[in-house]
Amino acid sequence: MSGSLAVDGPRTAERAATGGTRLRERRRRRLVGIAVLLVALLASCVLSVVVGAKTIPLGEVWSGLFAPTGTENDLIIRELRVPRTIVGVLAGVGLGLAGALMQGHTRNPIADPGILGITQGAALAVVLAIYTFGVTTLIGFIWFGFAGAVLGALAVFAIGSIGRGGPTPVTLALAGTAISFLLQAITSALVLTDQQTMDTYRFWKVGSIAVTDPSVIPQVLPFVLVGIVLALTNASGLNALSLGEDVARSLGHRVEWSRRAGIAAIAILVGSAVAICGPIGFVGLIVPHVARYFTGADYRWLLPFAGLLGASLVLLADVLGRLVARPSEVQVGVMLAMVGAPFFIALVRRRKLVRL
Repeated sequence: MSGSLAVDGPRTAERAATGGTRLRERRRRRLVGIAVLLVALLASCVLSVVVGAKTIPLGEVWSGLFAPTGTENDLIIRELRVPRTIVGVLAGVGLGLAGALMQGHTRNPIADPGILGITQGAALAVVLAIYTFGVTTLIGFIWFGFAGAVLGALAVFAIGSIGRGGPTPVTLALAGTAISFLLQAITSALVLTDQQTMDTYRFWKVGSIAVTDPSVIPQVLPFVLVGIVLALTNASGLNALSLGEDVARSLGHRVEWSRRAGIAAIAILVGSAVAICGPIGFVGLIVPHVARYFTGADYRWLLPFAGLLGASLVLLADVLGRLVARPSEVQVGVMLAMVGAPFFIALVRRRKLVRL
C-alpha cells in the first residue's frame, strides 16, 4: 500500500503541474486575444475616420484631427466622422455586452437584447415623442428612447417575476416576447395614423450611427459607462448561474441580485444604443457566439471580448455601407441585417450549439 501511495504522489503532482500549465496557456491566449481585438478596434476607428462619401487624402485627415485650419475637410473630419466613430464604438460595445448578458441569463443561444422588450419600448417612446410632443431632434429622441427602453425592461421583469419561483429564463423570455409584440402593435398603430410621425420615425427606425450633433455623445456616455461596469461585475454571477440556480445558491451567490443587475445592465446599454442610433439588430446575436468560440463559457473573459468585437463589427459594417453605395451610403442597420441574417440561419441549422 505504501508503494502505491509513493507512485500516486508523483502522478498527482504531475497532473497538478499539467493543469497549471494549461491554465497559464489559456490565460496567455486570452490576453493575446484582447490585445488583437484592441488593435482591430483601433484599425476600425482609423478606417471610420478615413473612409467616407468624400475622398480625403490621409495628410488632410491628419491635419483635420491634430492641426485644423477650418477648411471643409476639417469640418467633415471633426464634426461628422469623429463623432460618428465614437457613437459606433459606444453602440457596438453596449450591444455586444448586452447580447452576451442576454444569452447568459436566458440560457438561450439565439436570444438577443430585443427579447426583453427593450428595443420595442424605446421605439414606442420615440413615436410618442414625435406624435404627442412634436420632437424631431436626436437630442429629444435620446431621453424618450432611453426611458422607453428602461420601462420596457422593467415591465418584462415585473411580469416574469410573478409566481413563487420569481424570474426564470423561461418566464423572462415568454414575458419579453409578449411585451415586445404588444409594444410593436401600439407603435405600428400610432405610426399608421399620422404621416408626419411615420416620416420622422422611418429615418430613426433604420438604424444609423451618423450623428449631426456631437453634443449627444456626452449625454449618452455616462449611461454607457454605468452599463459597462454593471455588466462586468455581473460576470461571476453568470458563471455561477451557468451551473444552475441551485448550484449557484449553494456556492453563496445571490441569484436574484445577479439577475436584477444583469437586466439593469442590458436595459441601460441597449437603451443608450437604441436611443442614439435607432434599433440596430444582430450585433447582440452574432458577437457573443464569436467571442465564446475564443474564450469558452467564462464570462470574465467573454464579456470584454464581446464588447470589443461589437464595437469593431459596428464600425466595419458602417465603413462597408459607405463603400458599397458611394457617393451615397447604406445605413449600418441595413448592413448588419445583411450579414446577420445568414449567420442566424446558419446558427439555427447547426446540430450542436456552443454550450452557454
